[in-house]
Parts: sequence; structure tokens; C-alpha cells
Amino acid sequence: MLPRVIDAHRVLPELVWCGFGVLAMLMQPFVRSRHFFTFLALIGALAGTAASVTSAMHAGPGFDGLVQSDSFSFFFRLLVGTVAFLVVLVAEPYLERERLPFAEFYALLLFATAGMGVLASAQELLTAFIGLEMSSISSYILAGYRRDSLKSSESAMKYFLLGSFATAFFLYGIALVYGSSGTTKLTGMGSEELFHSTYFELGLAMILIGLGFKVAAAPFQVWTPDVYEGAPTPVTALFSAGPKAAAFALLLRIFATVPAATHFWFWAFWVLAALTMFAGNLGALVQTNVKRLLAYSSIAHAGYIMVAFAAVTFMARSGAAEAAPAYAAVLFYLLSYALVKLGAFTIVSQLGGAGEKNLSLDDYAGLSQRQPWVAAALSVYLLSLLGLPVTAGFFGKFYIFKAAVNSHLLWLAVLMAINSVIGAYYYLRVIVVMYMRESSAEAAAAPPVGFPLTVNFVLAFTVAGTLYFGLFPNQVLNFILQPTLLGH
Repeated sequence: MLPRVIDAHRVLPELVWCGFGVLAMLMQPFVRSRHFFTFLALIGALAGTAASVTSAMHAGPGFDGLVQSDSFSFFFRLLVGTVAFLVVLVAEPYLERERLPFAEFYALLLFATAGMGVLASAQELLTAFIGLEMSSISSYILAGYRRDSLKSSESAMKYFLLGSFATAFFLYGIALVYGSSGTTKLTGMGSEELFHSTYFELGLAMILIGLGFKVAAAPFQVWTPDVYEGAPTPVTALFSAGPKAAAFALLLRIFATVPAATHFWFWAFWVLAALTMFAGNLGALVQTNVKRLLAYSSIAHAGYIMVAFAAVTFMARSGAAEAAPAYAAVLFYLLSYALVKLGAFTIVSQLGGAGEKNLSLDDYAGLSQRQPWVAAALSVYLLSLLGLPVTAGFFGKFYIFKAAVNSHLLWLAVLMAINSVIGAYYYLRVIVVMYMRESSAEAAAAPPVGFPLTVNFVLAFTVAGTLYFGLFPNQVLNFILQPTLLGH
């Protein structure tokens, strides 16, 4: 039976991303121009992101309820599509410098983005598994894309082995959920009997393990520093923003439609939030490699988002409307976090130089004198990660903290405040190195690192977004808090 036209509309972004990815692979033997493939990837990423508008205009379940096109999926498709577009802009000078193939990189990037879109719109667990695999397999290859680098190959192998292990947990969890509920559709898991089903709870726990790996939640975070350090830096930027947002989207989708999941996972998220915050922040304190420092920072921020998840599960017991502010806190935080991490890794990508050799904190000494605008942009990102006012990170942390207090999770709010203070040390340490330490003689004599037009556009876009959402968050919050977005 052929799918209906309306079903195609509801998965149009994923079709466009996959279509352009296939086109890049087919054109690779015939076209030698690298700029052609960059242009093709930009058009593909932009077209898929624009198609999310068409998909949102034809809202509703697609393919007999396997996917759901709504304001929620529109938000995340817009987010991951924008991330893909910006990563393409950052990747072109990087691939040129490292002499890496263009077509395969962009095709894998678009395939990974399509997988993230499927994850965000999945309303059925096997569909979510397909989206997870689309994203993961492309990510494994991208992590090892610098084939001549031992670190890159090591990161790909670690990511593949641990990712496959986590995927097995996810798939076995689906099997247990299906065995206990008789369905893999999230909308069909509303039976009262599931509240007391041991197999259903065990299945949910295994699904949590699988998704916990993707979001780098402790104790499933051990892969993150090595993979982030070894992967090409534009790929690291993608990892820090796209797959993490898509995995959180699936977790939110489960909470919105499966009451038994909300009932069971409260204490799990409480413990995960505390462990993840401390694992990330304490690990970052001793780092001298900027990519590893930002990797541990990503772990810590996953913990902050888990605080909002704990608030969601607590408040959802009183009704979906009560949990809406906590849902909104997660979405706003993911948006602000994606902007900041993309910008920070863009700067690291350019300053790293050929072979990514300049990644230590000492290489950033005196950056404010050599390249003041770059130091200023990186300072904005770090202050946003810290959560200072006038940046998007301030409101992101504020809304999560408020959700925790309103849910009477006072101890978790206190732990979040303590971790924010710990994070201040290593974020401010980077700023101190850039502004208060002298450059080495070698760095002072070297010419300034070039920042191409595309990279400058990404930096301007992310800095402007970070400051804009830090000053005017209400427009995004009003969209997030609309009833149709959360499916209430």
C-alpha cells in the first residue's frame, strides 16, 4: 500500500535531508569542485529546515501513528536543521585545511540530521530506534573522519563500541515494553496495569540507559571526553548540539504520552541529574585541553537538563499543565546551549590549526591581544555557559532552577547551585588566560589565525542569538508554552 501524500508532508524534512545526502554521494564521482558540494549541502540543510514549516502546516499523525508532526517536532527540526546548516559553514575551511573529502562528509552530516528529525517526531519506539541508528551510524563514521589521525580513529572505535552496547539496551528495552504493553506506540501505553508491571519498568530503565548514552548522562558519559577530543572539531560541534537535543526530544515525547514512564522515572532522573552535574564539573576542573574541558562541560549541562526532567516527572503527577513550565525550561535550555556550544567549538576549530595541535589552555594565552574579537566572542559563550545575566544561559539556568524549586526539589536545586559555582572556576579560568596572561614568544610572532567569511557568519549568528535570547526570552517561551507544542 502506497503512503498517502499527507504522510509524505509530515516527514518532508527528513526526506529532503536524505535526498540531498544521496545526491551528494551520486555527484561525487562527476564533480571535483569542493565549493559545489558545500553549496549543495547548504541548500540541502536549508531546504530541509524550511520543509519543517510545511510539515508543521500539515500537523497530525503520519504513517498510522508512527510519527507525529506538531509544534514540538517543528521546534526540534528547526533546531537540528539550523545546527546542520551552521556546521556546514564551519566545516568547509576545516575540510580544506585538513584535506579531507567534502562530499562524503556532507552526505553523512545530512543523514545524521535526518535521523535526529526522526527521533524528534517519533511516536513509536521502533521508529525512534530507526532514527537513533540513522543518526548514530553516521556519527560513528564522522567521529573517525580524520583517517590519518590515531586519536580520531580511537574516538570512532570507542564511540562505536559503547554506542552499539547502549543501542542493544535500547532495543531490548523496546522488546520488554512491547511484551508488557502489547504495543510499541507511545499513545497506546496508557493502561493502569502498566503502573505495576515489572517488565514495563525494566524496559523503561533499559530505554533510559540507551538514551542516557546519547545525552552523555552519568554513569554513561565515559565516552564523551575522548570522542569529543578525537573527532574533527566541526563534528564535535554537531555532537554537542544535535544528537543530544534529539535524544532529549524523544525523552520528552515519552513523558508527554506515557503516564507510567512519568510515574517510574522521577527518582531515576533525580539521581542521574546529581551524578551527571558532579561528574561533568569535577572532571572539567583538571582539564588543560580546551576540547576536553568543553566535553566535560557538556556532561555537566546534561545534568542541568536532567534537573528539569526530574521536575517534569514530579509535576506531571498533578497534570500536564502543571509540568508545562518544566518542559519549557528544557526546550529553552537546549536552544541556548546549542548556540553557545556551536560558537565555542567553531572558535576551537579555527584556532586549533593544521592537525588540531593548538588545543591547550596555554595556546589561548594573550588571545585578547592577538585577536580581540575572537576572545570577546569566546568570552560571551563561556559566560553564557556559566549562566551570567544578559546571556541566554542565564535564563536557561533560571527557568530550570525555578522549575526545581516549584517542584519542591530543594536539595536538587541546591546541588545545581553548587555545581554552577564549581563551573565558574574553569569557565573564568579560560577568560583569565585569554585576558591576563601574556602570549608565548612563538605565538606573538606568528600571524593572526584567519577566520573565513563563513566562520565569521557563524560566530556573529551565535553571539547575536546568545545575547538576543538573554535579553528577550519571552518570544521563544511564548511559542514553547503554547498548548499544542507539548501536546496537552
